[in-house]
Amino acid sequence: MASDSQRGVRTVEVSCRLLAILADAPQPLMLRDVARLAELTPGQAHAHLVSLRKMDMVEQDADTGRYRLGPFALHVGLARLRATDPYRMAAAGAPELAERVGLMVALTVWGTYGPTIVLVQEAGHQIHANVRAGGVFNVGGTATGRVFAAHLPPSMVIPVLEHDIERAKVQSGSAHRSREAFEAEIKGIRRTGFATTLDKPVPGISAAAAPVFDHGGRMQLAVTLIGPTESIDITADGPHVRTLLDFTRGLSRKLGWRGPVADRPAVEMAQ
Repeated sequence: MASDSQRGVRTVEVSCRLLAILADAPQPLMLRDVARLAELTPGQAHAHLVSLRKMDMVEQDADTGRYRLGPFALHVGLARLRATDPYRMAAAGAPELAERVGLMVALTVWGTYGPTIVLVQEAGHQIHANVRAGGVFNVGGTATGRVFAAHLPPSMVIPVLEHDIERAKVQSGSAHRSREAFEAEIKGIRRTGFATTLDKPVPGISAAAAPVFDHGGRMQLAVTLIGPTESIDITADGPHVRTLLDFTRGLSRKLGWRGPVADRPAVEMAQ
């Protein structure tokens, strides 16, 4: 038998289920639709909605009779957003993620000079790569950088990207890839939700990166798995990418994201 501390109050649980249904609905709902989605009879749903209306958690349109979230629900949601710290949430989960996949985990935010590493969680493998807090990833040549390029406004990304391209020309005499190839990669990242690199930019080291979004669909940070090429599976249906996406999408949901992410203008490389 469950202890008192483990027992819930069914009335509260049902009411919260109704609130979740209204929150996910693209438009106000009729009583019958709320009841159907909650797997309740209309009478049961109505009784809960009456109580929620008294608390301003739900309101009913006087003309259509449809239900939507009320002003106090908005107040609660805003309070949650003010108390939510994307970095703190990601950092708290990084050790467990690294242990699960057996790979290095890096958290990166967009800084003055581009994708800036703010936390590195080591794993069992010794990785011979210069990945440290305070370091900056190349935008066009790393999985992390391309994730930011796919989801941030071009006005933020293009100046850093062009600087990286010019630096690559100085170092190797040419850019790492053609404009067309890069733009195709960006479109693919938006479609699949993650980016990968194989043996780049460090030979023998590969990576997979995915974004974390807030309630408005804005990218807040990137989470990257890094490891020896023979130890990391960067295929779309592989266990490492699936675990990474479960982690980043879970964080995004906690930040209020319900997807899909709004389309961004294309990031174009300089000619």
